[in-house]
Amino acid sequence: MATIASSRSVPGVTTPDARWTPVRHLGPNWYASVMGTAIVGTAGATLPVHVPGLRAACTVIWVLSLAMLLTLVTARALHWTHHRDQARAHLLDPAVAPFYGCLAMALLAVGGGAMVVGQDWIGLPAALALDTVLYVAGTVLGLAAAVAIPYLMVARHRVEGATPVWLLPVVAPMVSAALGPLLVPHLPAGQAQETLLIACYAMFGVSLLATLVMLPLVFGRLVTHGPLPLALTPTLFLVLGPLGQSTTAANKFADAARGVLPAPYAHAFAAFAVLYGVPVIGFALLWLAFAGALVVRARRRGMGFSMTFWAFTFPVGTCVTAAEGLAGHTGLTAFRWLATGLYGLLLAAWLVAAGHTLRGLLSGALLAAPGAPRPVTARTT
Repeated sequence: MATIASSRSVPGVTTPDARWTPVRHLGPNWYASVMGTAIVGTAGATLPVHVPGLRAACTVIWVLSLAMLLTLVTARALHWTHHRDQARAHLLDPAVAPFYGCLAMALLAVGGGAMVVGQDWIGLPAALALDTVLYVAGTVLGLAAAVAIPYLMVARHRVEGATPVWLLPVVAPMVSAALGPLLVPHLPAGQAQETLLIACYAMFGVSLLATLVMLPLVFGRLVTHGPLPLALTPTLFLVLGPLGQSTTAANKFADAARGVLPAPYAHAFAAFAVLYGVPVIGFALLWLAFAGALVVRARRRGMGFSMTFWAFTFPVGTCVTAAEGLAGHTGLTAFRWLATGLYGLLLAAWLVAAGHTLRGLLSGALLAAPGAPRPVTARTT
């Protein structure tokens, strides 16, 4: 009788459907795995070095990212349908809400990958259609998140200190800025092409200025309060995202501006790509060393795997594409080697994050309620 009574719904109280329990604690942070997988494919396909079979492998990885996106969007739709209480709780949780920016970036990353490598598998018309849909959806969601999440941070959230996670909603428009130029050549010449390119430049400004507001708060918190908690330490790599993505965007503007904008502006974008990109990628390397040192420190103090490990992937990938763009615009071999070295780091990080994530999914540990006992698995040495 107790079992029967407990299964009845109480008026005014939403009872979670037991059939959909596995998705109850599936947060928006999972979209970071899609972003990290997609950029392994796109960054590898445009490396300024020739590696036999690399492009084919990158196409396979992009297909994997597309499958992950479709699966995750479906699972998150079930989450919102059957666990609205938890979904609303995520929006009001200052530690979770910023990850809604990852949804936009996941859509954009997979869409951009369709144009870079996906067309090898599905053809240009299908790739263009897919990218158009995902780009429009990702851009709209990214701009909405860039406004809504900071609003919630001010009006509803109560936080103790800034973390790099705060950058996630405001960096989404920068991803739109960097990937929009891929669509410019496929628009009618004239106003349509110019409008999209200038809109991308405007989103570049939106994200860059918002980042300049957030970043001093993050560093100030580190200086005044010390290192982040162990599980959050990998999020220090998120700072690389707006740095690498903005440099990538500047280089893409220079490529797209030729033949679209009047000569003075096209030449200005070409100069801006180098004059902006070189010092920013320099600071990105400084931050990479700084964040890497803190990650080593955290690892020595017992930092284990969590989904924050995916912060090692997409932000590093943006630095790879930034170095690739600078290699093309400067002709310097140093940037070619930098892009190759960073891609090696990206690939290693992706293998570690993906391996641990797959193992956590199979064991059920990653989908368990926070604080729930983790499944015990046998281990051999």
